[in-house]
Amino acid sequence: MGISRWSSRRASAVSRPREQVSIRSFLATRPAKAVAVAISVALLAGCANDPLAEQYREGSNKNYISGTGVVKEIALENRGESISFEAETFDGDTVSSEDYRGQVLVVNFWYASCAPCRAEAPTLEAVNQDFAGEGASLLGVNVRDQVDTARAFEESYGISYPSVADINNGGMQQAFGNEVPPNAVPTTLVLDQEGRVAARILGQIKDESILRTLVRDTVAEAE
Repeated sequence: MGISRWSSRRASAVSRPREQVSIRSFLATRPAKAVAVAISVALLAGCANDPLAEQYREGSNKNYISGTGVVKEIALENRGESISFEAETFDGDTVSSEDYRGQVLVVNFWYASCAPCRAEAPTLEAVNQDFAGEGASLLGVNVRDQVDTARAFEESYGISYPSVADINNGGMQQAFGNEVPPNAVPTTLVLDQEGRVAARILGQIKDESILRTLVRDTVAEAE
């Protein structure tokens, strides 16, 4: 390549946004597989509002999507419709959204071999103990395990609140579909007394005080 030709290309690159130059360069000079990777990276880098949802749209072969602990609080006037659900716990009991109306409900999506789920398990149980009989309850949603695996996890971490099995029909993930992208594990939702999503944590709960504050503030709304 001659110097004048190189200079012309360089001047053209300077006049365009950096992101455009990178993507077009890949499109022109790289095989299709490399182009697909480059576009996926660009999409992820541009996601600021909901990184977990963006990971789902981008797609992966991990069979789960890991969040970053991002917390989203929703003001009363901006909350959506009440979420309705019915599912069966690992003990064979049927639970529904109506069982929790009038109190705050923390819903945690998890499975046993999920490392962030294991890390946050003590936090969830601590919050469960703190708010027992104080206007809030916890409910786990297991998205992958069979009964023996789920129970072994609960025994190992001293989990006393119930979990429902969602591996067969995915009914819980469908019910919460607008708030929890498929395979988003872990995700924790705080539902208000009317069953509306008041807060969401995408990924591992980094600090026990975060969840405790979200629950306490939502409980206080009814006072």
